[in-house]
Amino acid sequence: MQTPIDSSQFRRIMSRFATGVTVVTTRSGQEVHGLTCNAFCSISLNPCTVMVSVAKDARSWPLIEESRLFAVNVLSEDQTAISDRFAGRHRDKDDDRFEGIEWTTAVTGAPILEGTQGYLDCRVTRTFDGGTHTLFLGEVVGLNLDDSRPPLVFYGSRYMGVDSLKPL
Repeated sequence: MQTPIDSSQFRRIMSRFATGVTVVTTRSGQEVHGLTCNAFCSISLNPCTVMVSVAKDARSWPLIEESRLFAVNVLSEDQTAISDRFAGRHRDKDDDRFEGIEWTTAVTGAPILEGTQGYLDCRVTRTFDGGTHTLFLGEVVGLNLDDSRPPLVFYGSRYMGVDSLKPL
């Protein structure tokens, strides 16, 4: 008989998996929203496709579901405050997480945050039920990379820059 999985131990193990930090943004009509997301990965090179995992109770979820579009903003190491804001850690900004933040749009109309290391502008092609989350697959229809900006990394439940990590 298998013992039940300890969710706190699971969380500790997952915190030891170093990830980049992204803010997934979307728009439906005039409403824009976004959330910090590290459950993001590439799926295919042809066509270029990525996957984001979004909680079904997140404010962004119905907007992505309705509009069928999102952008993945890959944060640079000087954007920890933006990550915290879009993670909901600044309660005073929950009504408008974009207040005071410069952004533009590319192809889909999803917000593209200024100062990021890069972005992927996507149209949803498929969705998968992931229990408490929905996995959205998006075909990349626009992108940009700024190699001069080092990435923001999350490891051990804290932010790090690439220079903080020990090279192999």
